[in-house]
Amino acid sequence: MKLSLILTAILVLTITSAGNAQTELLFNGVELQESLQSAKDKMKPFTDKMELFEVENPTFPLSKDLEAHLVCSNYKSNYGTISELVFTFADDKLVYIQAHGNAVEAITAIIKDTVQNYMDYRFYPKDHIVTKPSEDKVWVLTEEAMHPNLFTWDNPYLPSNKEQKENNNTSGRIPDFIKFGGNLDQLKPNLERASDFTFTMELDGSDPNAQLQIDCFGIEYAGFPRKFEARFGDGKLNVLWILTGKGEEDRIRQKLISEYGPVIFKDDNWEVFNNWQVILRKDKPEVLVLSEELAVFYKRDYFKQ
Repeated sequence: MKLSLILTAILVLTITSAGNAQTELLFNGVELQESLQSAKDKMKPFTDKMELFEVENPTFPLSKDLEAHLVCSNYKSNYGTISELVFTFADDKLVYIQAHGNAVEAITAIIKDTVQNYMDYRFYPKDHIVTKPSEDKVWVLTEEAMHPNLFTWDNPYLPSNKEQKENNNTSGRIPDFIKFGGNLDQLKPNLERASDFTFTMELDGSDPNAQLQIDCFGIEYAGFPRKFEARFGDGKLNVLWILTGKGEEDRIRQKLISEYGPVIFKDDNWEVFNNWQVILRKDKPEVLVLSEELAVFYKRDYFKQ
């Protein structure tokens, strides 16, 4: 199976009762979507130390109003003791778990799902589990958390991540190193420098305007490290997708208004800024950025304006 098809299958996985059951088995009854208090009560007897971090101004993409991180040390799971474990709650629902230290061995002990590989990551889509064996890290994610690729995000509240860099780019301005019309040889080094890591792939031909995409992970934008998908047509950058979360939609909107002025077109799924070059997508949380030429094309042919 082609990598692009594997990734599509991974990123559109749905939450099933079987997946939740696996999480319940792994974490002493704790399930995805569970409330903070309920999960805390279930976990407390099995950890040497528990700390709660509540964020006053949320930046986590899945959080609209509330963001909380529950950190456990030496957590006794049903399949071994995990050194570090963080449970992230968005608006009082468990949506993200990251584990480190005896994590891969303990958490994959009962997995029967077929593994799918992407770079250094191993995916078990039916169980909502992603592992990175080279760093002994594991993520358990909701479908919503998979979309912005949160398996590539190291939660800064995990004790071993204390030295993680702070995000300094909190605005909605598209970074200056994104130069539309620039060629691949010029822009690829800039994208790599701004990213934690990148992955380049040829597209399947379904997009007539682009043949190659560079996936850029960890680029700071609007208060959080993001995945940027930079697309090149005929060797020149003409499309950029920035992956976001539904919970932060209004925060992103306000940042775009602050940077680019009021919305110039709006419907159920899109809000357009900056002469049709910057577009907030709402049905699938993303920011779309276009070259001047493609902005004219989208306005006329897609939006019929």
